[in-house]
Amino acid sequence: MMYSFLSLSMLVVGLLAVMTNAAPYKTSAYSPVARRQAASGSERLVFAHFMVGIVPNRKSATDYDDDMKRAKAAGIDAFALNIGTDPYTEQQLGFAYESAEKNDMKVFISFDFNWFAPSSAASTVGGMVKSFGSKKSQLIVDKKVFVSSFAGDGLNVDQVRQAAGMDIYFAPNFHPGQTADASSVDGALNWIAWDSDGNNRAPKPGGNNLTTSQGDETYTKWLGGKGYIAPVSPWFSTHYGPEVSYSKNWVFPCDLLWYNRWNEILELSPRFVEIITWNDYGESHYVGPLKSRHTDDGNSKWVNGMPHNGWLDMAKPFIKAYKAGDMSPEKHIEEDMLVYWYRPTLKTRISATDTVGERPDGHETMEDAVFVVSLLKEKGRVTAVSGKNKKSFDAPAGASAFKVAMDNGKQTFSLDRGGQTVMGDTSLRDVSDQCPCGLYNFNAYVGTVPAGEPDALDKDGLAGFTKGLKDSTCEAKPSITGGGAPKPTATDPAPISSTELASQMTPSSTPAASAVPSSKATSFVSSAAAPKSSSSASPPFSSVAPTAATTTTAQQQYSAAASGCTATVTESSQVAPTNCLKSGQIWGGPNEGPDCCDGASPCCRN
Repeated sequence: MMYSFLSLSMLVVGLLAVMTNAAPYKTSAYSPVARRQAASGSERLVFAHFMVGIVPNRKSATDYDDDMKRAKAAGIDAFALNIGTDPYTEQQLGFAYESAEKNDMKVFISFDFNWFAPSSAASTVGGMVKSFGSKKSQLIVDKKVFVSSFAGDGLNVDQVRQAAGMDIYFAPNFHPGQTADASSVDGALNWIAWDSDGNNRAPKPGGNNLTTSQGDETYTKWLGGKGYIAPVSPWFSTHYGPEVSYSKNWVFPCDLLWYNRWNEILELSPRFVEIITWNDYGESHYVGPLKSRHTDDGNSKWVNGMPHNGWLDMAKPFIKAYKAGDMSPEKHIEEDMLVYWYRPTLKTRISATDTVGERPDGHETMEDAVFVVSLLKEKGRVTAVSGKNKKSFDAPAGASAFKVAMDNGKQTFSLDRGGQTVMGDTSLRDVSDQCPCGLYNFNAYVGTVPAGEPDALDKDGLAGFTKGLKDSTCEAKPSITGGGAPKPTATDPAPISSTELASQMTPSSTPAASAVPSSKATSFVSSAAAPKSSSSASPPFSSVAPTAATTTTAQQQYSAAASGCTATVTESSQVAPTNCLKSGQIWGGPNEGPDCCDGASPCCRN
């Protein structure tokens, strides 16, 4: 969260004391706890931590609608609305609750005790619960109003309950090392979603390594069967300089954290999961869109042109598997997808000019690699090209993770089956040997194949862009339009063609690729051994998408007269996930475009 780690060092001390002698993660270490929770019959719920403090510019409930719809579509059940003591807090809570009701979502308040004082705020906290707890969109668990927090050890919970005047399911972010027992709470949130040294920094060689799984074990033992909110987060990187009062400059090891942690969640099977976060751009662990309306304290320097929507896409089958109690997401994968991410620069080959003056603490723990997660209906061959480095992997059905050594230049990804390219794309962001805008940027660029929708920061989201920058050539405007390529117009060049893609995938276009030692790229095949899917392969990939200006009359006449055309498609949302028309479809969109059907080439919409 934006201000969460100002005091986290103090909060973690007690937890570290409990965990120092904990065993490394082993399935058997906490599987009995997990099975007890799963056997309770309680519904599994997924939350996403939402920072209300950065959205004072929202004018009505409508400004929350897109967030609500996206979260619900991903399988998220409720937003944990993190609040401080800002004067606009109650108004924004009202907007959020109203939007949630309209969009069939649930919300609950998460009190941030960086701002509320545990020793004196009990009546205030209870009063706010009373004000919002009876609203229709309030999350109810076990017939109680659900309430959470960030930090808060020492809070008088009985006084909170009394002031609220209603039954509360209180699941705060209390810490086992600071709160002697869990008798006052109904559950608890563990915020430690990243491996650390226990003192709010990345682990150091020979030092403590407090793992996420050790945190799971400590909390579940402390709670003794009460509701555990397990954290899951994709990343952590922050790089604030003296231009703000809360300067902080560190990362946690998080290369394949998003993938590995979701697999841990399936094994642990806790009653609740909280995604950290939906929109904390300052710490780079957002999974919501860049365009989600918010203000900017200068974090746009490392957020601009760095969409994370692909991480939310990757989570969808894992969320379904978690709710079903399955150990693998395989049967919940509805379409083939590749999700990839990487930093914009290698960690040591750059020199920055920003006001921070040094690389973030813990940068050594980050690997110079491009990471790929395949979500496949059936097995295929995944190829990743990073600059001069190229690696292909045999990916089974289900979810698997791979990596290839990161190199400067273009980043290209494809899926083949039976020697035919099913789909592929080239990322909109190259890896560079120059610090972008003179900034040490350890945030991740996340993309997907097929490409997602465009996404970019708006004017408010870029308002603090120049804070801390010395590079005067960079402007406060979107550097990349987002998670996917923009829809082309008649004057735009066509996306990369399958021929161009193939040329990038062969050693002839990257002469040094074949010279890269095999140790440069490593495979992490970590998919569950579920039965092979019987689903058919996706249609062959084709990214040629001519517009009306480049479509010939012959093509239109051919496809219009072609036999087997049974459906006219007028909306891009109706086409296949690869943006191609399905068998039997004919295009009749707003611009009339190239009509095409079986046998007509090309047949793609963008």
